[in-house]
Parts: sequence; C-alpha cells; structure tokens
Amino acid sequence: MIRIVIAEDQRMLLGALGSLLSLEDDMEVIGQAANGEEAVTLVHEMQPDICIMDIEMPIKTGLEAAEELKNDSCKVIILTTFARTGYFQRALKAKVSGYLLKDSPSEELASSIRSIMDGRKVYAPELMDDFYSEENPLTEREKDVLELVAEGKNTGEIAKKLNLKNGTVRNYISTIFDKLEVKNRIEAISQSKEKGWFK
Repeated sequence: MIRIVIAEDQRMLLGALGSLLSLEDDMEVIGQAANGEEAVTLVHEMQPDICIMDIEMPIKTGLEAAEELKNDSCKVIILTTFARTGYFQRALKAKVSGYLLKDSPSEELASSIRSIMDGRKVYAPELMDDFYSEENPLTEREKDVLELVAEGKNTGEIAKKLNLKNGTVRNYISTIFDKLEVKNRIEAISQSKEKGWFK
C-alpha cells in the first residue's frame, strides 16, 4: 500500500484529491495538511511514502516545505496550477520526485505516483520545454538587489543592507532593467514574479 500525505490550502480540492486517491486499490491517504508547515510535521510523524503538495500555501509554501524535506525518505510531488520555470528550478534543487499541473487528468496523478514509487521522476512536459529555454539572466548580486527593490527598499536602504555605494546600487538596477528588457522597477518585479524567479 502506498501511503500518502496531501498538502493543499483549498479545502474542497484537498478533500477531492484525498477521495480520488483513496479509490485506488494500492493507495491510502493517511494525512491532510492545509499548509507547508503542517505537511512537514505530518511527514515526520507519519512517515508516508509520498507527499503531494501545492506551492502557494500560507505559513510555509510547498517549495519551502519540499526544501525542508529534501533529505527525507518521503518522495515529494508538487501539484500546482503554476507552470513557472523559476518554481520548477527551485523544485528540482529541492530534489522533488514529481512536478505536475492541476489541469492534468486525475488518472495521470495515480500513474505518476506509481512511477515515482518505482524510482522514476515525473515532470509535466510543458515545464521541460520552458526549462531549457528560460534561465534567470541575473547574477546572484543582482537577484539580491531586486529582492530588496521588491520589498519596497529605496536605493539608500539597499546600499546600506548590501554594503554598497548608492551609485553601485543604481548601476545594478540599470543592469537589471537591461537584462530583463524592462523600463522600471514595477515591470522588473512583476516579470520576475511571473517567471517564479523570486526566492
């Protein structure tokens, strides 16, 4: 029997997923969590074979929970509506065994779980296409600057936080705009969010 924990903050979807998987002869849903933090606790307590989780959940996201469970024996499957390259890259770094989209047919989820239990990795094909075409062009330092811009910090505050001169921060911001081909901070932030490039 494949023992499963599901983490999903939308209650109706959580219940539906649990019911669907429980119909499978070789699967048993042993726990349900409403956020990433509860998921990590349940995995540690119940030692399931598989943990299926959404990404955007309160308290702790599915990606943060996956990163925390990276070295656990439980295999993590991300099940999300977001086909974002940045999210997928983070999921791969967290060693997730599967990354599937919620609009896939339900029988695909069950067969993916079985494949993963057999030691294979299962990733949505559309993500694989995007993954090879779109890497974040920013350096680590530029990413740090943009994260602080997104937090609403001004040039002086960013300079202080990163031990840089104001002019250096302005140069970084100008380079970020050039690389992302945007005109202002708002466009830079929204494009990075859209692609899932923020930590």
